[in-house]
Amino acid sequence: MELKLKNPICFFDLETTGIEVAKDRIVEISILKVYPNGTKESKTWLVNPEMPIPASVSEIHGITDDKVANEPTFKQISKEIYNMIKDSDLAGYNSDRFDIPLLAEELLRVDIDFDMKNKVSVDVQTIFHKMEKRTLSAAYKFYCGKELEGAHGAEADTNATYEVLKSQLDRYEELENDVKKLSEFTTRKKTADFAGFIIFDKDDEEIFSFGKHKGKKVEKVLEEEPGYFGWILNANFPLYTKKVLTAIKLRKLNTNFKK
Repeated sequence: MELKLKNPICFFDLETTGIEVAKDRIVEISILKVYPNGTKESKTWLVNPEMPIPASVSEIHGITDDKVANEPTFKQISKEIYNMIKDSDLAGYNSDRFDIPLLAEELLRVDIDFDMKNKVSVDVQTIFHKMEKRTLSAAYKFYCGKELEGAHGAEADTNATYEVLKSQLDRYEELENDVKKLSEFTTRKKTADFAGFIIFDKDDEEIFSFGKHKGKKVEKVLEEEPGYFGWILNANFPLYTKKVLTAIKLRKLNTNFKK
Protein backbone atom coordinates (compact mmCIF):
# COMPACT_ATOMS: atom_id res chain seq x y z
CA MET A 1 0.00 0.00 0.00
CA GLU A 2 1.41 3.38 -0.99
CA LEU A 3 1.05 6.35 1.35
CA LYS A 4 -1.72 8.85 0.69
CA LEU A 5 0.05 12.16 1.04
CA LYS A 6 -1.10 15.76 1.05
CA ASN A 7 2.43 16.98 1.69
CA PRO A 8 5.84 15.45 1.01
CA ILE A 9 7.10 13.28 3.85
CA CYS A 10 10.77 12.79 4.77
CA PHE A 11 11.78 9.48 6.32
CA PHE A 12 15.13 9.94 8.00
CA ASP A 13 17.59 8.24 10.31
CA LEU A 14 20.58 9.49 12.27
CA GLU A 15 23.73 7.80 13.44
CA THR A 16 25.30 9.81 16.24
CA THR A 17 28.09 10.07 18.80
CA GLY A 18 25.67 9.05 21.56
CA ILE A 19 22.11 9.42 22.86
CA GLU A 20 22.19 12.75 24.74
CA VAL A 21 20.23 15.24 22.64
CA ALA A 22 21.84 18.37 24.07
CA LYS A 23 25.40 17.04 23.89
CA ASP A 24 25.83 14.48 21.11
CA ARG A 25 26.27 15.09 17.38
CA ILE A 26 25.25 13.54 14.07
CA VAL A 27 27.82 11.40 12.23
CA GLU A 28 25.52 10.18 9.46
CA ILE A 29 22.11 11.25 8.21
CA SER A 30 20.00 9.70 5.50
CA ILE A 31 16.79 11.21 4.15
CA LEU A 32 14.24 9.58 1.87
CA LYS A 33 11.74 12.16 0.61
CA VAL A 34 8.46 10.85 -0.76
CA TYR A 35 6.19 13.19 -2.72
CA PRO A 36 2.38 12.99 -3.02
CA ASN A 37 2.74 11.81 -6.63
CA GLY A 38 4.92 8.88 -5.52
CA THR A 39 8.22 10.38 -6.69
CA LYS A 40 11.13 9.76 -4.31
CA GLU A 41 14.52 11.30 -3.77
CA SER A 42 17.15 10.31 -1.24
CA LYS A 43 20.42 11.61 0.10
CA THR A 44 22.90 10.31 2.66
CA TRP A 45 25.68 12.31 4.27
CA LEU A 46 28.56 11.30 6.50
CA VAL A 47 29.22 14.12 8.95
CA ASN A 48 32.27 15.23 10.88
CA PRO A 49 30.85 15.71 14.39
CA GLU A 50 33.81 17.84 15.52
CA MET A 51 34.10 15.65 18.61
CA PRO A 52 35.44 12.12 19.24
CA ILE A 53 33.12 9.19 18.52
CA PRO A 54 33.25 6.81 21.51
CA ALA A 55 34.60 3.37 20.56
CA SER A 56 31.54 1.71 22.09
CA VAL A 57 29.31 3.72 19.75
CA SER A 58 31.49 3.03 16.70
CA GLU A 59 31.08 -0.69 17.40
CA ILE A 60 27.32 -0.26 16.87
CA HIS A 61 27.19 1.78 13.65
CA GLY A 62 30.70 1.20 12.30
CA ILE A 63 31.53 4.88 11.90
CA THR A 64 34.91 5.87 13.34
CA ASP A 65 36.77 9.16 13.75
CA ASP A 66 38.96 8.30 10.76
CA LYS A 67 35.94 7.62 8.56
CA VAL A 68 34.49 11.10 9.07
CA ALA A 69 37.71 13.11 9.50
CA ASN A 70 37.48 14.57 5.97
CA GLU A 71 33.69 14.78 5.77
CA PRO A 72 31.77 18.07 6.00
CA THR A 73 30.59 19.38 9.34
CA PHE A 74 26.87 19.62 10.02
CA LYS A 75 27.03 23.37 9.60
CA GLN A 76 28.40 22.94 6.07
CA ILE A 77 25.48 20.73 4.96
CA SER A 78 22.77 22.18 7.22
CA LYS A 79 21.13 24.37 4.58
CA GLU A 80 20.93 21.48 2.12
CA ILE A 81 19.33 19.29 4.78
CA TYR A 82 16.90 22.01 5.84
CA ASN A 83 15.88 22.75 2.25
CA MET A 84 15.08 19.07 1.79
CA ILE A 85 12.83 18.80 4.86
CA LYS A 86 11.35 22.27 5.30
CA ASP A 87 8.19 21.61 3.27
CA SER A 88 7.69 18.07 4.54
CA ASP A 89 6.16 16.05 7.33
CA LEU A 90 8.70 13.80 9.07
CA ALA A 91 8.86 10.08 9.79
CA GLY A 92 11.34 7.71 11.31
CA TYR A 93 11.94 4.90 13.75
CA ASN A 94 11.98 6.22 17.33
CA SER A 95 12.10 9.62 15.66
CA ASP A 96 9.74 11.46 18.02
CA ARG A 97 11.91 10.69 21.04
CA PHE A 98 15.37 10.90 19.50
CA ASP A 99 15.97 11.71 15.83
CA ILE A 100 13.72 14.78 15.54
CA PRO A 101 14.89 16.32 18.84
CA LEU A 102 18.55 15.79 17.95
CA LEU A 103 18.13 17.08 14.39
CA ALA A 104 16.33 20.15 15.73
CA GLU A 105 19.18 20.71 18.18
CA GLU A 106 21.77 20.54 15.40
CA LEU A 107 19.80 22.97 13.20
CA LEU A 108 19.24 25.46 16.00
CA ARG A 109 22.91 25.25 16.90
CA VAL A 110 23.79 26.61 13.43
CA ASP A 111 21.07 29.30 13.62
CA ILE A 112 18.46 27.59 11.42
CA ASP A 113 15.12 28.26 13.10
CA PHE A 114 13.59 24.80 12.79
CA ASP A 115 10.23 23.94 14.35
CA MET A 116 7.30 21.56 13.81
CA LYS A 117 4.47 24.11 13.79
CA ASN A 118 3.28 23.27 10.29
CA LYS A 119 4.42 19.65 10.24
CA VAL A 120 3.31 16.36 11.70
CA SER A 121 5.50 13.38 12.51
CA VAL A 122 4.95 9.64 12.22
CA ASP A 123 6.99 7.38 14.48
CA VAL A 124 6.99 3.95 12.87
CA GLN A 125 8.47 2.41 16.03
CA THR A 126 5.39 3.43 18.01
CA ILE A 127 3.08 1.69 15.53
CA PHE A 128 5.28 -1.38 15.73
CA HIS A 129 5.50 -1.35 19.52
CA LYS A 130 1.76 -0.84 19.90
CA MET A 131 1.11 -3.71 17.51
CA GLU A 132 4.05 -6.11 17.95
CA LYS A 133 6.67 -4.65 20.37
CA ARG A 134 9.99 -5.46 18.61
CA THR A 135 13.12 -3.90 17.04
CA LEU A 136 13.53 -2.45 13.51
CA SER A 137 15.30 -5.58 12.24
CA ALA A 138 12.51 -7.75 13.64
CA ALA A 139 9.91 -5.34 12.25
CA TYR A 140 11.45 -5.56 8.79
CA LYS A 141 11.49 -9.36 8.91
CA PHE A 142 7.98 -9.55 10.36
CA TYR A 143 6.29 -7.08 8.01
CA CYS A 144 8.40 -7.36 4.87
CA GLY A 145 9.59 -10.96 5.12
CA LYS A 146 13.23 -9.98 4.55
CA GLU A 147 16.42 -9.75 6.58
CA LEU A 148 17.65 -6.20 7.19
CA GLU A 149 21.11 -6.05 5.62
CA GLY A 150 23.25 -3.20 6.93
CA ALA A 151 21.28 -2.58 10.13
CA HIS A 152 22.51 0.48 12.05
CA GLY A 153 23.52 2.11 8.78
CA ALA A 154 21.43 5.25 8.29
CA GLU A 155 20.52 4.51 4.65
CA ALA A 156 19.50 0.88 5.29
CA ASP A 157 17.48 1.86 8.38
CA THR A 158 15.78 4.75 6.56
CA ASN A 159 14.64 2.62 3.61
CA ALA A 160 13.59 -0.23 5.90
CA THR A 161 11.48 2.18 7.96
CA TYR A 162 9.67 3.37 4.83
CA GLU A 163 8.98 -0.22 3.71
CA VAL A 164 7.79 -1.22 7.19
CA LEU A 165 5.26 1.63 7.36
CA LYS A 166 3.76 0.67 4.00
CA SER A 167 3.48 -2.96 5.13
CA GLN A 168 1.89 -1.87 8.41
CA LEU A 169 -0.81 -0.09 6.41
CA ASP A 170 -1.42 -3.30 4.47
CA ARG A 171 -1.62 -5.40 7.63
CA TYR A 172 -3.71 -3.27 9.99
CA GLU A 173 -7.11 -2.20 8.70
CA GLU A 174 -7.56 0.11 11.68
CA LEU A 175 -4.59 2.23 10.55
CA GLU A 176 -5.84 5.04 8.33
CA ASN A 177 -3.66 5.88 5.34
CA ASP A 178 -3.35 9.51 6.30
CA VAL A 179 -0.16 11.07 7.64
CA LYS A 180 -1.96 13.28 10.18
CA LYS A 181 -3.89 10.28 11.54
CA LEU A 182 -0.69 8.21 11.66
CA SER A 183 0.99 11.05 13.53
CA GLU A 184 -1.83 11.10 16.08
CA PHE A 185 -1.58 7.32 16.49
CA THR A 186 2.19 7.43 17.06
CA THR A 187 2.18 10.34 19.51
CA ARG A 188 2.86 9.01 23.00
CA LYS A 189 2.10 12.27 24.75
CA LYS A 190 1.67 15.80 23.54
CA THR A 191 4.81 17.80 24.16
CA ALA A 192 5.58 21.48 23.64
CA ASP A 193 9.27 20.76 23.13
CA PHE A 194 10.81 17.72 21.47
CA ALA A 195 12.57 16.44 24.59
CA GLY A 196 9.41 16.33 26.70
CA PHE A 197 10.51 18.72 29.45
CA ILE A 198 7.42 20.84 28.71
CA ILE A 199 4.18 18.99 28.02
CA PHE A 200 0.50 19.87 27.73
CA ASP A 201 -2.08 19.13 30.43
CA LYS A 202 -5.72 18.17 29.92
CA ASP A 203 -6.58 21.84 29.34
CA ASP A 204 -3.93 22.07 26.60
CA GLU A 205 -1.74 24.37 28.72
CA GLU A 206 2.02 23.94 29.07
CA ILE A 207 3.29 22.32 32.27
CA PHE A 208 6.73 21.19 33.43
CA SER A 209 7.28 17.43 33.36
CA PHE A 210 10.37 17.35 35.61
CA GLY A 211 11.99 18.68 38.75
CA LYS A 212 10.52 20.59 41.65
CA HIS A 213 7.86 22.18 39.44
CA LYS A 214 6.70 18.96 37.81
CA GLY A 215 3.01 19.21 36.93
CA LYS A 216 2.87 22.97 37.44
CA LYS A 217 1.83 25.42 34.73
CA VAL A 218 4.85 26.98 33.05
CA GLU A 219 3.38 30.49 32.93
CA LYS A 220 2.60 30.40 36.65
CA VAL A 221 6.09 29.17 37.58
CA LEU A 222 7.78 31.85 35.45
CA GLU A 223 5.58 34.50 37.07
CA GLU A 224 6.14 33.33 40.66
CA GLU A 225 9.82 32.34 40.31
CA PRO A 226 11.44 34.48 37.56
CA GLY A 227 14.89 33.05 38.30
CA TYR A 228 13.79 29.61 37.14
CA PHE A 229 13.73 30.87 33.56
CA GLY A 230 17.35 32.02 33.80
CA TRP A 231 18.39 28.78 35.43
CA ILE A 232 17.00 26.71 32.53
CA LEU A 233 18.57 28.99 29.92
CA ASN A 234 21.98 28.58 31.56
CA ALA A 235 21.66 24.85 32.26
CA ASN A 236 22.33 21.95 29.88
CA PHE A 237 18.83 21.76 28.38
CA PRO A 238 18.23 21.34 24.62
CA LEU A 239 18.15 24.57 22.63
CA TYR A 240 14.64 23.81 21.41
CA THR A 241 13.39 23.51 25.01
CA LYS A 242 14.91 26.91 25.73
CA LYS A 243 13.30 28.31 22.58
CA VAL A 244 9.84 27.04 23.62
CA LEU A 245 10.27 28.36 27.16
CA THR A 246 11.30 31.78 25.82
CA ALA A 247 8.24 31.86 23.54
CA ILE A 248 5.96 31.11 26.51
CA LYS A 249 7.59 33.88 28.55
CA LEU A 250 7.26 36.39 25.68
CA ARG A 251 3.64 35.36 25.11
CA LYS A 252 2.86 36.07 28.75
CA LEU A 253 4.66 39.43 28.62
CA ASN A 254 2.75 40.41 25.47
CA THR A 255 -0.54 39.42 27.10
CA ASN A 256 0.21 41.54 30.17
CA PHE A 257 1.28 44.45 27.97
CA LYS A 258 -2.01 44.39 26.05
CA LYS A 259 -3.93 44.44 29.31
